[in-house]
Amino acid sequence: MTFTFDTGMLIALERRKGRATEAFRNIVRRGFLPIVPAVVYVEWWRGRSDVREAILAAVVVEDMPPSLCRAAGEALGSVKGSSLADAIVMASAALRGGGVVYTGDIDDLSRFQRHFPSVRVLPV
Repeated sequence: MTFTFDTGMLIALERRKGRATEAFRNIVRRGFLPIVPAVVYVEWWRGRSDVREAILAAVVVEDMPPSLCRAAGEALGSVKGSSLADAIVMASAALRGGGVVYTGDIDDLSRFQRHFPSVRVLPV
């Protein structure tokens, strides 16, 4: 099982939103490290804070290998009007076998479900 976070999830964690915090604790309790694609890190980061540093210490920031670039680019081509970051988040999860993506933007990420059927999208 894999868990991928989008920007909305990181913002929710930073703001200590209950649903996000509970999901994060359950993931860590089960021994998993959530994945944060590099583009999500860029979208979320607005300067150093203790809360942001604590979140970063508990996740794995994923680089952008060519396979991820290709999968996200193909998704962008098949889901008209979609965003680059959303395509990367979904492709990242799919390339790791699927799993769960936690998002603050359920409607936009769900648009990728036909392209990435192995990925389950859950709201925070």
